[in-house]
Amino acid sequence: MSNMLQINNAQVLLDSNFTKANLLINDGVIADISTSAIRSEVIKIVDASDLFVVPGFIDIHMHGAMGIDITNADINGLSTISEFVAYYGTTAWVASIISETEEITKRCIDTILAFMQSNYSGAELLGIHLEGPFLNKELAGAMSPHLLRKGDLSLFERLRERAGDALKYITLAPEVEGVAEMICTIAKSGVRVSMGHTNADYSLTMRCIKDGVTGVTHTFNAMRLFHQHEPAVMGAALESDIYCEAICDGFHLHPGSVRMLLKAKGYDRVIAVTDSTMAAGMPDGIHKIGDKEIIVENGDAKLVENGVRAGSTLTSLKALHNLQAFTGEPVEKLSALLSANPAKFIGLSDRKGSISKGFDADIVILDKNSNLTMTIAGGRIVYEKR
Repeated sequence: MSNMLQINNAQVLLDSNFTKANLLINDGVIADISTSAIRSEVIKIVDASDLFVVPGFIDIHMHGAMGIDITNADINGLSTISEFVAYYGTTAWVASIISETEEITKRCIDTILAFMQSNYSGAELLGIHLEGPFLNKELAGAMSPHLLRKGDLSLFERLRERAGDALKYITLAPEVEGVAEMICTIAKSGVRVSMGHTNADYSLTMRCIKDGVTGVTHTFNAMRLFHQHEPAVMGAALESDIYCEAICDGFHLHPGSVRMLLKAKGYDRVIAVTDSTMAAGMPDGIHKIGDKEIIVENGDAKLVENGVRAGSTLTSLKALHNLQAFTGEPVEKLSALLSANPAKFIGLSDRKGSISKGFDADIVILDKNSNLTMTIAGGRIVYEKR
């Protein structure tokens, strides 16, 4: 008998609307969606009466959780993160490596690749995001400025060769010497290019978008902001069709800024990310990101040395709840920010980000108040509310 799971009597998000339907999951894939009864021999049946089924959350920008920092994580640490995020509706995630030495970055890549090949539980690790090292030192944020460097295509190619197809995207600053000239080559390699930690002006940004930039990292944060006489990277991001990450924790972005971003970009071009650090899931206090200490007070993470905001303690489920509070919009309108949009950005929209026949069975089941009752990743129940 195949590894089968059936979800009955659910309100399923299909084509941006909830429809009462039954789902059949077979060997990790959505095998059938029907508004009538599905007859099959299954291992488990989930009665989802009065519950809502949406695509699993995909977090493409996170640096750690539960006391584990990606930079220093071993395979067990990555497993802890995968299990933790599943408890908050994330069915797939991308490990973000902050700017580090080539040696440390390669070590992180090797650990992530080994983990991806292991038999682990929790959310699926999709690959790698390199946040740097080709970033502006004046907008380093939580990065160590001495680790940031000018464009070096040979370094990128060494890291790309090490990571292979697991390297999903890279954040860079186009104005840094030698970086703009790298963008066409990086984009043609299949790695998505996002701008962040950048002081780029408008004209350069628009040129780089034509050359292959498709995203902006943690929009509004660590970048040159809009001015009516010089729209800068922020204005170009709002005007163009590129994707914009948003950290919706209430600290990085005012609710009005979130609403403005959605108004300008539309709900199909904003990606809700956590940018979480090892402090996610941990009590307030002293933690680290890379080699820097951060202090968390009331859930807000800042560098000890200068008070600059440094990642977050956010989860994807909390991001959804915040988005509902900020916008007043229902789950069916907000779901794409956490699922379809990140899947499209990293090139996995042919199998993730939607409740569709033949797609990976990455599913979140919510109650009427958007509280999590079950997380299913690749057809496996990785969290179930008791």
